[in-house]
Amino acid sequence: MHWLLWIAVGFLVLLAAVAVYDVLQRKHAILRVFPVIGHLRYILETFGPELRQYIVTGNDEERPFSRDQRSWIYASAKKQNSYFGFGTDNELENVNNFLIIRHSAFPKHTPVRGQDDYDPLHPVPCLKVLGAARGRTRAFRPPSVVNVSAMSYGSLSSAAVQAINSGCAAAGCLHNTGEGGVSPHHLHGGDLVWQIGTGYFGCRTQDGAFDLDCLRQAVEKHDSIKALEIKLSQGAKPGLGGVLPKSKITAEIAEIRGIRRDRDCISPACHSAFSDVSSMLDFVERLASETGLPVGIKSAVGQLPFWEELAHLMDETDRGVDFITIDGGEGGTGAGPLAFTDHVALPFKQAFARVYSVFAERGLADDIVWNGSGKLGLPENAMLAFALGVDMVFVAREAMIAVGCIQAQRCHTGGCPTGIATQNAWKVRGLIPEDKGPRMKNYAVALRYELMRLAHACGVDHPGEVTLDMLEILDGHFGSRPAREVFGYQPHWADPPS
Repeated sequence: MHWLLWIAVGFLVLLAAVAVYDVLQRKHAILRVFPVIGHLRYILETFGPELRQYIVTGNDEERPFSRDQRSWIYASAKKQNSYFGFGTDNELENVNNFLIIRHSAFPKHTPVRGQDDYDPLHPVPCLKVLGAARGRTRAFRPPSVVNVSAMSYGSLSSAAVQAINSGCAAAGCLHNTGEGGVSPHHLHGGDLVWQIGTGYFGCRTQDGAFDLDCLRQAVEKHDSIKALEIKLSQGAKPGLGGVLPKSKITAEIAEIRGIRRDRDCISPACHSAFSDVSSMLDFVERLASETGLPVGIKSAVGQLPFWEELAHLMDETDRGVDFITIDGGEGGTGAGPLAFTDHVALPFKQAFARVYSVFAERGLADDIVWNGSGKLGLPENAMLAFALGVDMVFVAREAMIAVGCIQAQRCHTGGCPTGIATQNAWKVRGLIPEDKGPRMKNYAVALRYELMRLAHACGVDHPGEVTLDMLEILDGHFGSRPAREVFGYQPHWADPPS
């Protein structure tokens, strides 16, 4: 019996040693938060393909991001092999609305490692100069067509925000602050798009009204603020305001936002600084005049009269937005009621096509920088967005996955196990920004590289030159339609297909 006792003691010592190592190591957030038992996740991941194939689900069945999609993001973020073997596991002939990219017989050259023209950052700048069309004094050309969408400090942890911002700095991406204001965690080198929501956090009076002097002072203080985005709505909960539960409101968050800690932080559904399209444009011009920055709007898409009136006023007056960010109804880092997340707001492709067409009919499309968000952090999705007329894509959940999100879907509870969407100090401790920041950079660079490879395969030099004629949509009945026919238009600046 003594030998059994010694085995038990040895086993306990081994477990204790593993636990100490897990808590002290800085690479894996899951192990820092859940020592010992966290290894089960990696063990299951090892034989996950076989388990799913025979018992649970396939590689393409999980939602909102399939296993294949998350695997590609993880591998890209870790600089691992992101290739997939043994051919596609998608059923191509009998699936409806499946995208096919029509490659050219004479593709362009994509530099590879070791060649003189190879750049490991794979820079892909925006084709347009943001703010130039309206003469903003601080107009600039965004250095990357891949950027990070709005996720505020409060919804995300300080460590997650820092990791994303430092990764954006290394990759040359823009980082949208989300409506929670500019925090110290946003100031790690990444250029910012300051989002101004209905709560006016970071630029508000004590009673919650917009404060222009406060905004001006913040812009003067932080050179990294490159543009201002007025948030009208978002894909996860269009028509509703935001809610930050009081359980997630720390002293620092309360100070940054200018709110109280004894109650939930509620963002109204509507802005108080303007009440219609014309007064919104007055507000836009006021912000641009005071700061010199490009100013745009972000919105999910529902009823079209708003967009028609906006295009009309921009055509008939000297007022206008510098950029428009269209958020698809399938997007959603923010939590919302099920009916809103599932049934309110058009999906990105339909939403963008309808809004873009409204402005194109008036000859205004080229004067606007078009941003897309809503599950566009995957190469094929982004490629279709560019063909529709997008100038830049902004990614959110994909950025979360790059810094360690495992799609636990507990963002709204404060119980995120990876320290990303929580303010729980122990769980936030698990996420080391110095380790996850480079992963954010690697993912952004990898996505740019894939976009350039796809563009070159189509025979053009830049993703923004891809046209809808280069894409095709399978119908699930052994037929297909050109994407131009499906969406009913072609961005008018695009050259005809050769």
